[in-house]
Amino acid sequence: MIFKLDLCGAIVVAATTGLVTLASPARADQCDDIAKQLAGAIDGLKVNFKASNIIYLTHPAAKELSLGCRAQGQNYSNELYAKGDRKPTPKFYDLVASAAAIIFTVTKDDTTTGATRCLKRMGLLRGDKVTMRFKRLNMECTRTKTDASIAITRPKDE
Repeated sequence: MIFKLDLCGAIVVAATTGLVTLASPARADQCDDIAKQLAGAIDGLKVNFKASNIIYLTHPAAKELSLGCRAQGQNYSNELYAKGDRKPTPKFYDLVASAAAIIFTVTKDDTTTGATRCLKRMGLLRGDKVTMRFKRLNMECTRTKTDASIAITRPKDE
C-alpha cells in the first residue's frame, strides 16, 4: 500500500516538473523587436525610451518620431508617427517610408508613394488635414505653420 502511494506521488511530481520545463520561455515584447529592427535597418535612428505603449525614437530628419503599439481595446495594430518641417525634405520621406515598410511589412516603394501623396495633398485646396487610405494603410497628415506630421496605422482586422 505504501509503495502505491509513493509511486503515485512520484508520478505527480514528475508530471508537474515536466510541465514546468515544457513551458515556453519568456519573450520580449513584439514592439521592442520592431524598434530594434528599425534601429538596425535605418542609419541614424536611435531608440530613446518606452512609455506605456509608445516607443520614442530619434532621427536627424524628424523632429518627433514614435512607434505606438496596440494595447487592449484599440482598433489598430501599430502606429508610426513622424513630425518634420512644414516642407518635408526627401530624407524625411525616405525615413517615413523605410520605417513604415519595416513596421507594416509592405514594400518601401508603396510606403514612399503613400506618404508622399498624403503629405503633398495638404494645401490651399484640401486644407491642413488630409486622411487617406493606401495599400491597406490608413494615413493621416496634418500641418501647422511650422510643422507637418504623418500618422500611419493599419486596422487590426487586416
